[in-house]
Amino acid sequence: MNPELAIELVKSLIFQAVSLATPILMTALTIGLGISVFQAVTSIHEQTLSFVPKALGILALIVVMLPWIVRTLIEFTRSIIEKMPQMVG
Repeated sequence: MNPELAIELVKSLIFQAVSLATPILMTALTIGLGISVFQAVTSIHEQTLSFVPKALGILALIVVMLPWIVRTLIEFTRSIIEKMPQMVG
């Protein structure tokens, strides 16, 4: 395997990881920010108040986005398998 192919492979792997993680992280960030503003306004500082909505929001997002996530991972895996002959040569 030549260095250019290895760099391209690592670059595409990092891009896939970031593109799959971004929606989940942005959802957690948005829900956390909303809960923090709510806690600051109402002076309620309960730890479970921030955890439970985040967990439920992320779970709902994963359920909704699961077909896209699986399809993306299958396409990425297929592209890696198709590049295997170039890796050995």
